[in-house]
Amino acid sequence: MNSLLVRRTAILLLLLVVTTVAAACGKKQPPIARPIPPPPGPTTVTPPPEPPTPAPEPTTVPPEPVAEDAIASGSIDDINRNSPLRPVFYVFDSAEMDAEGQRVLQTNADVLRKYSTWQISIEGHCDERGTAEYNLALGERRAVAARNYLVSLGIPADRVKTVSYGKEFPFDPGHDEGAWAKNRRSHFVVTAK
Repeated sequence: MNSLLVRRTAILLLLLVVTTVAAACGKKQPPIARPIPPPPGPTTVTPPPEPPTPAPEPTTVPPEPVAEDAIASGSIDDINRNSPLRPVFYVFDSAEMDAEGQRVLQTNADVLRKYSTWQISIEGHCDERGTAEYNLALGERRAVAARNYLVSLGIPADRVKTVSYGKEFPFDPGHDEGAWAKNRRSHFVVTAK
């Protein structure tokens, strides 16, 4: 009987160890996340900032008169230095031309009709605000808008190329609205005559 008692005790002990190990290996429940209550006190909502005031229209200065024979007989550098082609200016974050921009393009189209062999490049420029990628795209839209308007006025499309410089080559290095207004432009460059 003694061996029977030892056997039963061993089996009972073995069952106790197996049950303990199985209970210890069971999955634990993850802790439950409870929301943190808001801090006590009055809650005030800050109103959004006022939108920026629109920039005043830039005052365009007409180019100095250039002698007729100097334009016709000058080099491309001379033509561009004293260019009869005027830039078109834009409001912030826009590629739409206002009435003044359309008048400038009408005058530029008259010059291009007069010098029918000239080929030009329209450079799209932006002010320094915004990312380089955004300003390259905006400069391209400005240059293409000016090109499309010239083509609608009868200038052959193969005489007009476009390029965007975004904010990379500012005309005015200042950091205020006056400088930015000068830098938001489509600039005209004679590339061949």
